[in-house]
Amino acid sequence: MLSITDPDLPLSALTTGRWATVRSVLPDAQGREDELMLRLMEIGFVPGEQLRITAAGWPGREPLAVRIGHTTFALRRHEADRIRVTAGAADAG
Repeated sequence: MLSITDPDLPLSALTTGRWATVRSVLPDAQGREDELMLRLMEIGFVPGEQLRITAAGWPGREPLAVRIGHTTFALRRHEADRIRVTAGAADAG
């Protein structure tokens, strides 16, 4: 089971309102860079970027409203599962 103190966790496991830093975007199940991976990276989910979940749908926390830079994106849980983050951000505020 994942804990929010794990150094590498899926974005979908992050607590709403908590800052995190993107570590990576995972390839598909076969280990290939697929369309979803590339799209997530193109819109800003790249290593080193800081983000936070600003809201989550109910029930099931879907979709997730994710703030990265000056933009907010709505992600489905399966999309957020592909983004690995480290909880906390050095200059978040």
